[in-house]
Amino acid sequence: MDIWFTEKQTPNVGITCKINNTLIVEQTPYQHLAIIDTEQFGRMLVLDGMVQTTIVDEFVYHEMIALVGLNTHPNPRRVLIIGGGDGGTLREVVKHPKVEKATMVEIDARVVEASKLYLPEISSALHGNPRAEVLIEDGIRYVKENKNTFDMIIVDSTEPVGPAVGLFSAEFYQSIFEALKDDGLFVAQTESPFFNADLIRRVYRDIAGIYPIAKLFLAYVPTYPSGMWSFTMGSKKYDPEAIVEENCPDLKSRYYTPAVHKAAFKLPQFVQNLLKTD
Repeated sequence: MDIWFTEKQTPNVGITCKINNTLIVEQTPYQHLAIIDTEQFGRMLVLDGMVQTTIVDEFVYHEMIALVGLNTHPNPRRVLIIGGGDGGTLREVVKHPKVEKATMVEIDARVVEASKLYLPEISSALHGNPRAEVLIEDGIRYVKENKNTFDMIIVDSTEPVGPAVGLFSAEFYQSIFEALKDDGLFVAQTESPFFNADLIRRVYRDIAGIYPIAKLFLAYVPTYPSGMWSFTMGSKKYDPEAIVEENCPDLKSRYYTPAVHKAAFKLPQFVQNLLKTD
């Protein structure tokens, strides 16, 4: 008998995948964790019933959440990642030749441990990379305790439920502003324009109220709700649309290119409308 996994992406929409094998299922101190092997997308990390990443399409999300900001900042020597326990964002950050140290702060040790064991393609930077530091602690507290420290901060969070709720607050974005250096910037994943319009509108308004430059960009991840996914950048100085393509290092990426970087900020009209403020 075939076995299927279904993520209820909204009360009325779901994504269903045929399962080959279930690798791990457990309740951590923070969330329900599962890694399953699917027919279509390979091994898949699921937290609280929601798909976080898969072997087949993870490169889109991880490259875009990391490389857009890294190539916007001319000298991203110190980078902080909040969340991202699977290690995919850390993997992309340490590829960049100007990064001297990347610190990943993840609250749930079991996500890190399970990803190292079952998702080695994604978690490679977790295995002793000399430029990578992994801390198991509360990211919100860590940001508050480290002011004027980082060139770039990435908020690689789960959906805004459970332990991730505080990562979508104006107070947290202000703490990030204070943790950044004078020319720093940050990038956060900000959900689907189709299914999370109110969240995107609120988050963009909050970030635009704190940072001189606030911009939203898009990428397309098949296993995420609706496929269309948004990221929002808050920058103290550098405009992500002003990059010089010839100055961007060749990072051997599969989705990201400097041309895609610029194109990602050309938004459909309905997404532009979400960002309009009175």
